[in-house]
Amino acid sequence: MASLTIRNLDELTKQRLRLRAAIHGLSMEEEARRILKEALGSTAPAKLGQHLLSRFAESASEEFKLPDRHAPRKPPRWD
Repeated sequence: MASLTIRNLDELTKQRLRLRAAIHGLSMEEEARRILKEALGSTAPAKLGQHLLSRFAESASEEFKLPDRHAPRKPPRWD
């Protein structure tokens, strides 16, 4: 597990974290971990899609047409 030190945290933020942790019956450290997991866990998939869209925007266009699909070939008969 990694460790993280947060410096220069203003007193109001620290008090709000302490209060939120107390409401949930957790330590400040555990509350901070949960906040980070919640904040970072839910946004990753949406940002990945946006990243891919922006990455390939120059090569993608509305004129691009997918090739027609063909029926799969018949499997070989071994008898």
